[in-house]
Amino acid sequence: MKVFLKLLLAGAVTLAITAPSYAGKDFDAIKASGVFKVGTEGTYPPFTYHDATNKLTGFDVDIAREIARRMDVKPEFTEVKWDGLIAGLDAKRFDAVINQVGITPAREAKFSFSIPYTVSQVALITRDNNNSIKSFDDLKGKRSAQSLTSNYGQLAISYGATLVSTDGFNQSIDLVATGRADATLNDRLSFLDFKNQRPNAPVKIVAQQTDASKSAVLLRKGDPELVEAINKALQGMKDDGTYARISEKYFGIDISK
Repeated sequence: MKVFLKLLLAGAVTLAITAPSYAGKDFDAIKASGVFKVGTEGTYPPFTYHDATNKLTGFDVDIAREIARRMDVKPEFTEVKWDGLIAGLDAKRFDAVINQVGITPAREAKFSFSIPYTVSQVALITRDNNNSIKSFDDLKGKRSAQSLTSNYGQLAISYGATLVSTDGFNQSIDLVATGRADATLNDRLSFLDFKNQRPNAPVKIVAQQTDASKSAVLLRKGDPELVEAINKALQGMKDDGTYARISEKYFGIDISK
């Protein structure tokens, strides 16, 4: 019995010693390498896309760069299609996904999230001459252009739509504009930015969800120190006005509210 108790105590001591080192291992590796590896699409304007010079830019990209700066490391971006971002995080190809990832119970069960950094609404978008879809309920039996594993795709399915697989926002809009899909569910802010760039595009918003969705930095579980460091960076941006400046650069408003 005494031997058994000694073994239990030894095990408890071992756990107490090793747990803290595990808790911060990702953050420790980031600080040691001096690089914060970020997964993003690069095809989702105005959040993450390539400008006229082919430079990766966008709201989320600027947020990621500022997070890295405040952690005193350099950002390194890996561009992956939406459907591969979460798998890439699992496979440790990058330290975080910063790509308008919505907070959902299913994702919270497997991953950690930072505090939210955007609040947005889902828009139902159709071709401008489509009068058969006026509400989300009208999606039943229709073709909706979506990334298959996105929140928008799952929402479209819940309304009875059949999904037409796409690589991202631009392709979804193009499929709707050319009649190869009846509609797409997408971010209202992205659509407004798109129409600002292409005012004559034959697409329109016919309905919006009243509930706002929140997006945050997606991280692997098990490293509260990294979550805390990112939260500190995000809160610092909001407190000193940096976030508002980035937001106004792309949207003309502070989208955190």
